[in-house]
Amino acid sequence: MKNIVIFGAPGAGKGTQSDKMIAKYGLSHISTGDVLRKEIKNKTELGKTAKSYIDKGQLIPDELMIDILAHVYDGFGKNHKGVIFDGFPRTIAQAEALKKMLAERGHRVAAMIELSVPEEELMARLINRGKISGRSDDNEETIKKRLDVYHNQTAPLINWFEKEGLHHHVAGLGTVDEIFARISAVIGALAD
Repeated sequence: MKNIVIFGAPGAGKGTQSDKMIAKYGLSHISTGDVLRKEIKNKTELGKTAKSYIDKGQLIPDELMIDILAHVYDGFGKNHKGVIFDGFPRTIAQAEALKKMLAERGHRVAAMIELSVPEEELMARLINRGKISGRSDDNEETIKKRLDVYHNQTAPLINWFEKEGLHHHVAGLGTVDEIFARISAVIGALAD
């Protein structure tokens, strides 16, 4: 079982690369963004609470996210090939909570793959994505807030995963297939 955290700033290509990992390795996928957008769209209580944080460019509280993830993770059953965690963890407290949640199930994170992309490229990608998808959080003002949150609150996780011996840096520039080849090299080197 290969549980993988795909990591990077908004617009780094986590969703695109996750799709390729799912197709090649048969992994399951938890995108916290997708889970939260579904809850917001369905106007659930969780969705309403989450929307109030997202609209301000803030992170969802840790307890709330872990409860959601544990529920989704358990839904894959006991014999899945592994899960890609996309958009989680975003803080050291969340990383520790994820480690604990997985350990309670006899599982662990096999690798954290960091997609590294320069900031000006991230801005261009996100503004373009907003034009195509109509996602309300892909506008310049909110993007800047999201990147600030990433740099101030999320980037310190790189050191945490380095200390755990799980961090793998992948250059996030180039074609989708070039980037995926780099990711595949990391996954291929992981012990089962």
